[in-house]
Amino acid sequence: MPLDFSPAFARYEAIAAEADAAFAKVAAACPGLVTCGEGCSDCCHALFDLSVIEALYLNHRFNQAFPPGPERDAILERANTADREHYKLKRKAFRAGEQGVPTSEILADLARERIRCPLLGDDDRCILYAFRPVTCRLYGVPLEIGGAAHTCGNTGFAPGGRYPTVRIEKLQDRLMELSQEVVAALPTKLPLMGEMLVPVSLALVTEFDDEYLGIFTEDDLVRLPEPPAPPAAPLGASCGSCGESAGSDACASCAGGQTTWILPGPDGPPQGEDK
Repeated sequence: MPLDFSPAFARYEAIAAEADAAFAKVAAACPGLVTCGEGCSDCCHALFDLSVIEALYLNHRFNQAFPPGPERDAILERANTADREHYKLKRKAFRAGEQGVPTSEILADLARERIRCPLLGDDDRCILYAFRPVTCRLYGVPLEIGGAAHTCGNTGFAPGGRYPTVRIEKLQDRLMELSQEVVAALPTKLPLMGEMLVPVSLALVTEFDDEYLGIFTEDDLVRLPEPPAPPAAPLGASCGSCGESAGSDACASCAGGQTTWILPGPDGPPQGEDK
């Protein structure tokens, strides 16, 4: 039976709605400075990762919207290409870290990289816009990341100005907590999967089936050995049921305490029995 993530998806959608509300609040407070609009796809080339719950949700919505066919195949081909590019950049960042390059410099270099999102259509519009990740929903307003303010260069927000800022890391922390709750509720061999982060491209091409999620199967379960049979009593020992020598014909006749004993009545023992 497929796993049902609908309760977790409902909680994720509530967080996404909070992100939308925060974006709208900043846009209303700063008229003319938020320049997002149809056909603007700067955010669709930015590098970022998804929490497990976001990856599961996006994958679910993608599978609903695009059944098997040429259109789906084309999107998955774009996703495979983007995922290879992501891998190369992450390997480059990893090597830079090994060489002692400061983390802040590595992150700044990654922020300047651009990879086209596989969900960006030929008309520069998102083909899953209604189900886009939280990061996409907040791109275009000032965000606090690592204690510093960041915003899209295409907006009207001037460097050094004072503007309302969304603390996106607070929302990301909640997404991580929800991801860990989801994984903790699974009968999985991969308890740390809740801490995993993946790019959009990998979320699309992955089949989140039982095998990928590490769900226990019957073959994984520990089978307890049958309890050993009790050792036979040595000859010569007294049987606990009848008092005869264990293993003797007399003991065998009691069948473990099942011998019928005839008790004498008030008139004495039955005829033919010893008094």
